[in-house]
Formats: sequence, C-alpha cells, structure tokens
Amino acid sequence: MLELAFQKIPSQTNLILHSDQGWQYQMKPYQKMLREKGVRQSMSRKGNCWDNAVIENFFGIHKTELLYLQDFTSMEHFKHELVEYLDYYNNLRIKSKLKGLSPVQYRIQALQSA
Repeated sequence: MLELAFQKIPSQTNLILHSDQGWQYQMKPYQKMLREKGVRQSMSRKGNCWDNAVIENFFGIHKTELLYLQDFTSMEHFKHELVEYLDYYNNLRIKSKLKGLSPVQYRIQALQSA
C-alpha cells in the first residue's frame, strides 16, 4: 500500500505519516522507505489511546454524516462527496466545543486574538 501511495506522492514533500506502534510500522524496511521518500514518521505513544482521539472522533462523525447516509456509485462519486463534506465540515459545520463556530471560523478568531 505504501508503494502505491508513493507512486502518487512526489518525493521530499515534508509529509508526516502518523500511526500507532504496530509491528509493521516499526520494521526497518518500512522506516527506510519513508526516509527515502522524505516522509517523517510519527507514532502514538505506547498504550496511549488519547494520541488518536481527535482523528478517531472525526472519523466517527464522518461515517455518521456521510458514509452511512448514501451509496456511492463510483470512486469518483465518493471523492466528489468527500471533498464536499470536508468543505462543509471545516467551513460551515458548527461545534459547541468551538463556541458555536466552524473549525475555520474558530481558528481565524483565535489567530486574530493572539
């Protein structure tokens, strides 16, 4: 899977790949492939589920609000809907934890206050 991804990703793009500490991510050949491509490896701390809590929460919401609500007719259809959803999630969907603002609105407000 990593080799297929690397066919589409240019080298030296300063990407960060985050994972848990599964044995496959700790293998030297895997880590070497990342280094050669210029990808920085990030792993959760051992036994600390909180490291992934934010993204796990997002994926739960994403499944409920997009994936489980429709059938996709093709990969292109899915990609289109995903891009639309990400725009909605970041720019329009308000969250009570963000004082009733969308993530983008909240970040702009926080930056202006700093």
